[in-house]
Amino acid sequence: MFRISKIQLSFSLATFTKRFSSFQATKLVIDKAAIDGELRVFIVSGEVSGDNIGSRLMASLKNLSPFPLRFHGVGGSLMCKQGMTSLFPMEDLAVMGLWELLPHLYKFRVKLKETIDAAVKFKPHVVVTVDSKGFSFRLLKELRARYNQKRLENSPLHFHYVAPSFWAWRGGESRLGGLSEFVDHLFCILPNEEKICREHGVEATFVGHPILEDASEFNLARTWKLQESNLEGLSFSKYSLPSDSMVISVLPGSRLQEVERMLPIFSKAMKLLKEPFPRLVTLIHVASNSQVDHYIGESLRDWPVPAILVPSGSTQLKYDAFNASQAALCTSGTVAIELQLARLPSLVSYRAHFLTELVIRYKAKIPYISLPNILLDSPIIPEALFQACNPSNLASILERLLLDEKMREKQVVAAEKLTLLLHPSERGMSSDLESQRYTPSILAASTILSYVKP
Repeated sequence: MFRISKIQLSFSLATFTKRFSSFQATKLVIDKAAIDGELRVFIVSGEVSGDNIGSRLMASLKNLSPFPLRFHGVGGSLMCKQGMTSLFPMEDLAVMGLWELLPHLYKFRVKLKETIDAAVKFKPHVVVTVDSKGFSFRLLKELRARYNQKRLENSPLHFHYVAPSFWAWRGGESRLGGLSEFVDHLFCILPNEEKICREHGVEATFVGHPILEDASEFNLARTWKLQESNLEGLSFSKYSLPSDSMVISVLPGSRLQEVERMLPIFSKAMKLLKEPFPRLVTLIHVASNSQVDHYIGESLRDWPVPAILVPSGSTQLKYDAFNASQAALCTSGTVAIELQLARLPSLVSYRAHFLTELVIRYKAKIPYISLPNILLDSPIIPEALFQACNPSNLASILERLLLDEKMREKQVVAAEKLTLLLHPSERGMSSDLESQRYTPSILAASTILSYVKP
């Protein structure tokens, strides 16, 4: 057995021995890499949040693996910085919704075939898909079928990072059973997902939420407190913002279609806030998406209040912007958890095609859309959804959020409980993985390197 001396695996030696003795015919991923002298990982992400998760996983794999790694697949700028050349722009896959997807179906089929062909040619030891379950699950399913049809040996192990939100939809859990046919292991980012997945025959590991990577890096979970924003000493001071500015962080989303839908509504809301807050300034966060970047840049021509663009790529700059803000207005997504961990009071909003909204109303079985509210089972963060997501309502809620200290403090106090829920160490994570070295990507990477398929 090849010994991995660079890392402490996430399970005990006793657990490993028991597991390996049961499946001696199946080699560890690291053993297969030893034969070829390298570890080949085909990894695919279709959106900005997945690019961040994928890049951190790639970095952790490089740090932990005793063999050189070679990456191939689809990703954004962060994954490319880790040594991957993307088959095509990641933005080609960044479409969200039901009816919104229809015009893109042909392009998706073309990209799917291109990706499958590239994966087979690459001969990976491991295939990792990150979120974007519509594309990811089709890819894994058809790739497994391709290997079975041609009876190819050494079929790669399939990992999917970010479990589908089965808990949000009526009948969602019943769809989990079929995943085991083409997904060998799921990396779950929310508590209780691992248990339910395993109950439905899907191997899974709760690694913690990816946002904990930033929280760990900046120690946000312990040091951020409810306080008035202070522009001095932050990178935004170079813009000469007056100290009495009322600053709102605006986060319209990472996909072009959602930014096109949400940003005009946000603009009109800011216009309504000019009267009660004449010193209003907005910090508009721009996702790592060239199409989004261009669209927001063009939209600034008609933006009603002073605005500063916060580019992607720097976690420090992002949290500087959060610290300089009194409140945030965001499109529903992972950012709601980021804002909670940063202790920044926020308003979550969401609009979609009206037919998509009808389906969501019919199929959803939970009353909230933002993850903090879902996990805490309480409306900690105000939500403005569907028809309620209009300029007048957004402006009204933001005004209250800026002025009502009890409303603000309620969100800040809840952040500590949320942090505990998102951290697997609170659920008895193996002591063999040193807690001070823990990050979700390290736990995921060590699971890949030590994985034995049941």
